Amino acid sequence: MRITVAGEIKEVKDGLTLRELIDLENVETPEYVTVSINDEFVDSQQKTTTVLKEGDNVEFLYFMGGGR
Repeated sequence: MRITVAGEIKEVKDGLTLRELIDLENVETPEYVTVSINDEFVDSQQKTTTVLKEGDNVEFLYFMGGGR
């Protein structure tokens, strides 16, 4: 099936979980990454049970502190 990850279309296996995608994408510090699928945030506890679907748009977001 085809999904979009960070703006790039990718071919992945059917039934791929979000946790598996995080591993495939070698996401740095996966315990701190926030994920949105189709512009909806995924709860951290649901990463292992969320199954991706054809056409999903996945974004990995990192929130950083800083500034004044």
